[in-house]
Amino acid sequence: MPPKKRHIDPIAQFMQEHDETLVQLSSLNKASTSLAENGFSQDTYFRLLRAVEFVEQEVGVHNKREEEALFPVLERYVEGPTKLMREDHKILAKEFRRLRRAVDRITKRNTSKAAARDLVSVSRGIVQRMVNHIHKENHILFPLVQKFLTKDALREVARRMV
Repeated sequence: MPPKKRHIDPIAQFMQEHDETLVQLSSLNKASTSLAENGFSQDTYFRLLRAVEFVEQEVGVHNKREEEALFPVLERYVEGPTKLMREDHKILAKEFRRLRRAVDRITKRNTSKAAARDLVSVSRGIVQRMVNHIHKENHILFPLVQKFLTKDALREVARRMV
């Protein structure tokens, strides 16, 4: 008999990804602040780029998986919270594009104090919005999921995540 397939716990995976995101947001915040306060340095610039790439790539994939795997299953039971999270995701995507433009300005004019101030402003806005968003998901949305979704429904979410 083949071994029984173990299913991942989708909520635990989403929460682990949130933890990784919080680390990168901290790095983004520190790097952008350092560039504004201490001027340009290659080391700080590369830390900034790593954090921005994580936000652009990993957070985008994470949000898409929530929208395609988790939300449709949860919406069979309750809709309001997913509607709010989808709106947050749209706003965050727009903010990520602003962040990319701010980073591009720093890349082109790394001695520009105005570009550095803009980068700090955009970064802080994203960090604040993302931390709030993660808090809402971890403390409101995910407990709701655990309350309403059966083990079978959670397995369906896990299958959809692949």
